[in-house]
Amino acid sequence: MSTPPLASGPEGPHVLRSMLGTVLDALDTGARARSGPLPAGGPDGVARRLREAVGEILPEQGDPHALHTLVRAFAEGAADPAHPLCAAHLHCPPLAVATAADLAASALNPSLDSWDQAPAATALESIVTRALARHAGASDALVTTGGTESNQLALLLARERHGGSVRLVHGANAHHSLPRAAWLLGLPDPVVVPAPGGTLDPDALDEALTGLPGPLLVAATAGTTDTGRIDPLPEIAARCAAHGARLHVDAAYGGGLLFSDRHRTRLTGLDAADTVTLDLHKLGWQPVAAGLLAVRDTRDLAALRQHADYLNAPDDTEAGLPDLLGRSLRTTRRPDVLKVAVTLKTLGRSGLGALVDQVCDHARQFAALVDGHPDFELHAPPVISTVLFRPTGATDTTVGAVRRALLTDGSAVLGRARLDGRLWLKATLLNPATGPDDLAALLHLAAASRATLVEGHTPR
Repeated sequence: MSTPPLASGPEGPHVLRSMLGTVLDALDTGARARSGPLPAGGPDGVARRLREAVGEILPEQGDPHALHTLVRAFAEGAADPAHPLCAAHLHCPPLAVATAADLAASALNPSLDSWDQAPAATALESIVTRALARHAGASDALVTTGGTESNQLALLLARERHGGSVRLVHGANAHHSLPRAAWLLGLPDPVVVPAPGGTLDPDALDEALTGLPGPLLVAATAGTTDTGRIDPLPEIAARCAAHGARLHVDAAYGGGLLFSDRHRTRLTGLDAADTVTLDLHKLGWQPVAAGLLAVRDTRDLAALRQHADYLNAPDDTEAGLPDLLGRSLRTTRRPDVLKVAVTLKTLGRSGLGALVDQVCDHARQFAALVDGHPDFELHAPPVISTVLFRPTGATDTTVGAVRRALLTDGSAVLGRARLDGRLWLKATLLNPATGPDDLAALLHLAAASRATLVEGHTPR
């Protein structure tokens, strides 16, 4: 048996070029077979078709057609975030230029745990992280897998900066990864502050901080996953300063507003945070993963320093080889920074800002359609790109059934959120290419789905 071809080296580009044609054909064939935003048939149907396509996954003899077979089946059974009727989650359609750059990263396969495995990637990561940190009013940033890892790191850095313990204080609207990080790090149970209207109440925060012994870490949210609401950051920062509490802002969703001249003022006060979670596989249109944790004081990063002689020997470091172990809790790290760098350089801030403006406009347009439709109720005007709505007069059981019916037939992908004691359908609009007809179609499908569940009702 001959050695299978490698992705890099002198022959790598030639081999990849021919294989890329196979992959693109399989993606196209699979998407045509799916014909919508989600495969029909629900979990059982998808799993059955995939099993039939895959067959024996580890056969005695290899299958030369496996690349086409599996990619086609994968595409046919995928949720396509680029489809305008796929609008359930903070699951963006990645930019083609970012995806192409990610191919190069995979082919070269640098590992950012030592300089001699990733010379250019090391330098590029330094350039990109510092530039994005400055854009958020910070000094430096670490690359992470996303908001969850960034939030965990923020708590870890706070704990170590305060000598091994810190009490987390967060709003009732905070992302679940924050209290989970406190549990993971062995911290005291977090203090949960009321968030009436979906945002943390500064007066309730002030009251909570007054009665708590330190050290304290307050976590605010800039873009909740349910509604996209942004906590009043200046007021929260002022309360933290008055009580000597550290401030972390989870801006995994809303951080992308920094690119927009029209919307960046919604993040006023972000620069007062000690740490900030950013996530470019949301409002940055990157393939997963593309998270960051920005830090205002680089001394916080001292807590991450580690020594492994085969990766960062003291004499190598003294001779000028960069020490990468203090840039992450992970050892092996793929160069996710390349796709980010290519996107920033290709589109520029104004280009990314235009994409942000487009999806925010789409949310307002969709909210207007909902508000003007007699069969639907709008929860509230959108803050970023998320719209909550529900059929007028429907029970929570019906709302849940409407969503599942759409998922099962693969016609539309909507999310769900429980707020104000009721269940809502959620449209998260992250596709800049979505048009007015797509928005109307999304609402029509929801109305038609409801109609099939209510005898004698016809959507208007």
